Amino acid sequence: MTEWQWIQGFAEQFRRCGVHEGEPVTILSETRSRASLVETSLLAAQSLGARVCQVVMPTPANPGPVAIRSTGASVALRGHEAAIAALSAGGMVVDCTVEGLLHSVELPRILGSGSRVLMISNEHPENFERFGPVPGLEDRVAKGKELIDAARTMRVTSAHGTDLTVDLSGAMRAGSTGLTDGPGSIAHWPGGLVIAFPARDTVNGTAVLAPGDINLTFKRYVERPVTLRFENDVLVAIEGDGVDAEMFRSYIAAWNEPEAYAVSHVGWGMNPAARWDYLELYDKGDVNGTEARAFAGNFLISTGANEVAGRYTAGHFDLPMRGCTVTLDGTPVVSEGVLAGELAP
Repeated sequence: MTEWQWIQGFAEQFRRCGVHEGEPVTILSETRSRASLVETSLLAAQSLGARVCQVVMPTPANPGPVAIRSTGASVALRGHEAAIAALSAGGMVVDCTVEGLLHSVELPRILGSGSRVLMISNEHPENFERFGPVPGLEDRVAKGKELIDAARTMRVTSAHGTDLTVDLSGAMRAGSTGLTDGPGSIAHWPGGLVIAFPARDTVNGTAVLAPGDINLTFKRYVERPVTLRFENDVLVAIEGDGVDAEMFRSYIAAWNEPEAYAVSHVGWGMNPAARWDYLELYDKGDVNGTEARAFAGNFLISTGANEVAGRYTAGHFDLPMRGCTVTLDGTPVVSEGVLAGELAP
């Protein structure tokens, strides 16, 4: 069941993504999608006069050894030609799948057709009440994208021992404001993130997850430090005492896939309306962690699927870190967890 304020908020977001009267809008969901998100999206698009249809896919069984969470790689389409054709017919696709299409193998074909995709994060709709327009966010994200486009090297350090270097040669770089910006574009809502998908063998060094950092696969704040050591893009050591490190090692090993140990993407959050301290306010089933990926000044490192490096896997960690300094060719864009220079609000 939906509520009027949710419909209004979704309609405003769709309008800002260019949805207009008469435009075709396809609501993509699966049988395990959150029904309130699907209903809210449908009614919001209809309220704008869009010509709406739905594609509903059966959620496939999980063949893996552990639960799959927050991967950005929905497998619901499974190469279904009729469904892909419907999603590739132009207009906007509202993605309400559980995991999202960001890393799905079908996405390039859908975007290549000219359709644009807005991913609705698998959160309780109440979360979206706080994510209306943020003054200046689009301009700051665009500036961040401009800076990372021009950079050759990203370096990340912290007082806890993080010292990570990313060669950006060959990386795909993106900035998400939560808004689609024309044919072939994709965005996730809420937005406010600048990221790079590095090419193979380009990430080296150490990332130290400190207390208060977040493991979004587990929807859990880190309580004891976990040290991640990367060599040529691959996670070669997971060090630390206590349950945080133990669960990390156990979950990633369960996949028995080399791709699960490699870097997916790196970047930093830009959204001053997003908060790092909200997870404790919701049941785990009511959050997907997109807000935690976007809160201003976080450094986000992820392992798992990376299309630029030719890797696909359902084993995935998204790890927003606080208090880091992020530099591009030596110039800070984040200083000790605070947006710096031209990116400061």
